[in-house]
Amino acid sequence: MSEVTVQTLTETAREKLRQTVARIERLEEEKREVAEQIKEVYSEAKAMGYDTKALRTCIRLRKQDRQEREEQEAILDVYLLALGEIV
Repeated sequence: MSEVTVQTLTETAREKLRQTVARIERLEEEKREVAEQIKEVYSEAKAMGYDTKALRTCIRLRKQDRQEREEQEAILDVYLLALGEIV
């Protein structure tokens, strides 16, 4: 940003910019904390004998719309059948 542009920003605009950046930084930190908590839950699940890869798949599938998931499963079945993986 050129110095002329910085000078044309009002004090209010600069303060809004600082607040916006600070808010984004706080949210990024919260995101890191939540990611760490999720990682811990997966570790606990693994310690209880659960397959974490299967758990991740369950979570991903539950996020999808049922119809979308069924369409994807049907396409996957067609591909596997074409590859000789399904008898």
